[in-house]
Parts: sequence; C-alpha cells; structure tokens
Amino acid sequence: MISRRDFLQVSMAASALLGASGFGSWSRLAAQQALTQDQLLQFDTFGNVSLIHVTDIHAQLKPLYFREPSVNLGVGGNKGAVPHVTGADFRKLYGIDDGSPSHYALSSGDFAALAGMYGKVGGMDRVATVINAIRADRPDALLLDGGDTWHGSYTCLKTEGQDMVNVMNALKPDAMTFHWEFTLGSARVQELVEGLPFAALGQNIFDAEWDEPAELFKPYEFYETGGVKVAVIGQAFPYMPIANPGWMFPEYSFGIRDEHMQQMVDEVRAQGAELVVCLSHNGFDVDKKMAGVVKGIDVILTGHTHDALPEPVLVGETILIASGSNGKFVSRVDLDVRDGRMMGFRHKLIPIFADVITPDAEVAALIDEQRAPFEAEMSEVIGQTEGLLYRRGNFNGTWDDLICDALLSERDAQIAMSPGVRWGPSLVPGQDITREDIFNVTSMSYGKAYRSEMTGEFIKVILEDVADNIFNPDPYYQQGGDMVRIGGMGYRIDVSKPQGERISEMTLLATGEPIDPAKSYVVAGWASVNEGTEGPQIWDVVESHISKLGTVPPIDRDSVTVTGT
Repeated sequence: MISRRDFLQVSMAASALLGASGFGSWSRLAAQQALTQDQLLQFDTFGNVSLIHVTDIHAQLKPLYFREPSVNLGVGGNKGAVPHVTGADFRKLYGIDDGSPSHYALSSGDFAALAGMYGKVGGMDRVATVINAIRADRPDALLLDGGDTWHGSYTCLKTEGQDMVNVMNALKPDAMTFHWEFTLGSARVQELVEGLPFAALGQNIFDAEWDEPAELFKPYEFYETGGVKVAVIGQAFPYMPIANPGWMFPEYSFGIRDEHMQQMVDEVRAQGAELVVCLSHNGFDVDKKMAGVVKGIDVILTGHTHDALPEPVLVGETILIASGSNGKFVSRVDLDVRDGRMMGFRHKLIPIFADVITPDAEVAALIDEQRAPFEAEMSEVIGQTEGLLYRRGNFNGTWDDLICDALLSERDAQIAMSPGVRWGPSLVPGQDITREDIFNVTSMSYGKAYRSEMTGEFIKVILEDVADNIFNPDPYYQQGGDMVRIGGMGYRIDVSKPQGERISEMTLLATGEPIDPAKSYVVAGWASVNEGTEGPQIWDVVESHISKLGTVPPIDRDSVTVTGT
C-alpha cells in the first residue's frame, strides 16, 4: 500500500505536470499580449479544502516594479537549496524559459528590459480580483495573511497602519500573523488588533512579565471548510527584540518556541483537527527546520524572507509554501483531506501582472480613498533615475547604495550604514523618483539618521554580528535580514567561517587605507534599535540628496568581496 509520504510526492509531481504548481501555460508564454487573466487564474480544482496565502505586502496598495534578488546565499545544510538559488540557475532548476513571464516574475536577470515588456506587478485591487475568483470556485476557501502588512509605505506610516487595515478588511481574511506591525508600538497594535474582524494569531507571542501566552493573540483558530475541521496556528516573527526596537513593545516576548508549537499541534489534533496549517513569519530556512522538529503540521505558509517559489518544498510530510512579497503573488493550495489526514494537494503561485488582471472596482475605490489625503505630497517628483534602483541581494542593492551616498554627503560622514531590510519596490531606468518612492524604501517608526564616531574595531564587531545573523549554519540562529549595507568602505567576507572570523580587509574607500581598529571614524546610519536616537528622518536626508542630484546616475558598486560560497 502506498505510504502517505509517497502519496504526497506523487501529488507534487502530478501538480507540476498539471501546471498547478505555479507554471502552467503562463510560464511558457513568449509575450505579454499572449497573457490573459483566465490563463493566470486557471486551476484544476482539487480535493475539498482551499487555502489562499498572501504575505509580506509591506503596505503596497498600488502596482509596482519589484526585482527578485540576484544573490541569496544558503549556508550549512541549505547551501545550494531553494530558495538559495537565483538567476539563470533558478530558471534552469524550474525549467523557466528566458524572456518568459515567469523569468520576469521570479528572477532578476534582464529585469529592466522585461519590465518594459510585462509592466508592473501587484496592486491590492488586482489581488482582490484573484481572491474573488478563487472564492467563486471554492467559496469556503481560507484567506491567510502572513504579516508584514501594516508597514512600508507613506500612507501606512502617516495613518499608523489604518490604510492597510481598511483595505485588508475589505478582502476578508480569516487570520493573520505579525512582524513589522509591532513597530507601530504596543498601544497602537492593541488598538488595531482589538478591532479586527478576523483572528490575530501567534502561538509564540508571550507576555514578557509572566512568560505565558499573550491574551491579545490567539495561538490558533479552528475553521470548518469543505467538511473538514482545519486548525490554523499562528507563528509571529520570533526575533522581534533583536531585529527591531524592543522598547516599542516591552510587554511581549517572542522566540521560535517549537516545543510550545508541538504542544499546540497536539492540542488541536486532540480537539479533532483534521488539517493543521501553520501561518508563519519565521522565514523559509527556519520554517524548514521547524517542519523537521515539530510533528503533525500538514502545511506551513511561510513568510518573512520574501521568497517566491513556484513549487512547494516537502519536509517529511509537511509542505512549505512561499508566496513572495509586495503583493506580487497570491498562492492557492487545494488539499485532499480524507479520514483526518491530508492525502494530496495542488498548488499554484499566481503572479499579479497588473496590466493583465482587471482591478476590483470596490477595492480600487477604497485604495484611492485611503491615499487621497496624501496624494499631492506623495506624488511630488524629487528627481529621476538613469539606472535601475532595487533592494535585495545579500550584500548590496542600488537603492541602499543611494541611501548610503545620501548619508555620506548630507551627514558629512566617512562611512555610512543602511540596514539590510528586504522590503521596498524597484524603479526602472528613466523613471521619476517621487516622494512616495523614497518612503517606500525608508518609511518606519524609527527612521532617524544618526551620526556618531565608531572605532574600526567596533565597526568590525557590527559587521561580524550581522553576518552571523545571516550566515550561521543553524537556521534557528539566523536572526537578521540581509547584510548591513556599507557606504564609503569595502571589505571581504568569507561566509563559511565561524562568528568573528568572517570579515577582513576593511578599507576606507576615500583613501584606500585599511581601517585601523584603534582609530575612530565618523559613521552615519539609520534605523537604530536604540531608544532616543537623534537626527533627521532618513527620508528627508535621501530627498535632499536626490533633489540636489536631479538625475541619479547608474550605480554599479563592487566594494564587497564574497568568498566561501
């Protein structure tokens, strides 16, 4: 008799063959004019349960450009494994034709040229159209939001997340979990969560004083769909006080808490759950490890690391679904649940090509309503870009290079630091740079640009600490985003070395001299997690720099040498 794991493997292979794993006809179409909404939404309905997953929207309500990373290194057991495969290697792995829609949607090569062919992606009014189409086919489908929703744009910052709450409420999610939302501060988070018409989940969100589950956030919620009792367990970002300012949410503690997760899985199973879904903001590698540690989870809807994978990854009998970011994709997962067990699935990663998918009129009007009070300020043109401006990649992105240049010039510094955050849309060559575009890559509740003196030794300590957050071979110790971006300085990094031994050959670019461990340097940066940081807001620093330039020339930096890959 075929085992359940073999059955799932067969399901995965059949899913790929049937085109339900994210490719289908849309991945092989040669030109935009051949792409239709019906083709993007085509799905052979399967089983009796449907899940809809969105994550890491980062408050992007309107269509945008978003370039996937060209460098995403894996270490330890994840070296060379997805999602740590990019560019041509990624396309070869998944059989993606060069120049195809999936090349543009899922990989970084020839991005500017393909952007001219296929246009913008995302837009929550288009996402609404996709969700409505899935619900028309499967009315009781569960819509699950993986978090990083109330953060990342001009309007979200100005309204303290209210614009996104209003728009997401119109989409009628069934549950969400959290990360950047907490940087609105505990009081605001509580105010918004108490008003949500759906479940706010986080089994790992604890009361910091009593070390017990926080009352505001349920660990799980039950749903009846397709005649199946489904339990959705929430997993918020585990490293909040490390990656973000703990003083903004002192009432809460987090952590992976995989032992508690196992207790929750056992608890919902004991209460009759026939399907267990984890709605997670751990990040892909952490979820991959957790899937091997915690038994009994059928599906992990993973977020945080912004990975967009056209096929699920199977760990034991758990399937991992990665749905990208910035409203660029919606995942649909159909499941065959029989006799209390998940026996098979079909999956499709649906790309939101903004010029192909018709906007939902009601949601489009609601989005315009949220934006109207700020439209004049947001739309003001500050400059133009001659080159591609993007964020992502483990070590650099041209947006952060530009931010570092702004810090160096506007704050009269020798060295600049910009956090290795993953959020932020791209701009294509020749595009205007508006104030909204600047906020899309800088807006946060702790965005002041500091200026201080640091010794060469301390700068190395910072780089080593961030590097270990990213390249520790144990995913449970990977607490960062991407590598802190550096302006005015070059260095060498060996990602295979242990903590404290990765960084070498630090050089001050202005003089070509080695960084002296005992010497102090003037350093400018932003997004410090320290309370009481002083300085102008980073968006004002960047706007001043761009307005002086007028036109931003192409940026091509190569000041970091990477080895050990």
